[in-house]
Amino acid sequence: MNDQRDTSPGQPLAKTIVLVGLMGAGKSCIGRRLAARLDVPFVDADAEIEKAAGLTVAEIFEKYGEGYFRDGERRVMSRLLQGAPCILAAGGGAFMDAETRKLIKEQAVSLWLRAELDTLISRTKGRSHRPLLNTGDPRETLQQLMQTRYPVYAEADVAVDTGADNPNVTAARALEALEQHLGQPLATTP
Repeated sequence: MNDQRDTSPGQPLAKTIVLVGLMGAGKSCIGRRLAARLDVPFVDADAEIEKAAGLTVAEIFEKYGEGYFRDGERRVMSRLLQGAPCILAAGGGAFMDAETRKLIKEQAVSLWLRAELDTLISRTKGRSHRPLLNTGDPRETLQQLMQTRYPVYAEADVAVDTGADNPNVTAARALEALEQHLGQPLATTP
């Protein structure tokens, strides 16, 4: 059988890939797998914000409020986008900020990890480090977040559904979607 696939080596990652989506969509899990396959660093924006602030995200929300957090998030995202290409997991609300979204559109490729409500519920259940889910009914909160955020997340360059599939399968689909969007294969490690 004659295989007609292009076997030439792919291109190294030229721009940062920013993963967007709700909490529980798999940004960290899928992001780490993509970073390993593309041989680039994985960076979690929330962890970088915590490092810069010396506080957890929950503590920043509690002490200073969401507006203060979003300002710091925008500054950290701007700094990270100016660095070497990486896989960057953005916080769930980062892409909702018009200025941050503009920075991402100008300097990176955005990849929305889209998940159904039941998937998000099962993945976030019992996690206390998510400030927006610590009050009220988490299912109702996530449903409201989906209604307000999904139309904005739809502005991402690429969208991939994430659900019950093995994370490696989802990462492979994400890589394929990115290559299709970029119009070229990316250099990957086995």
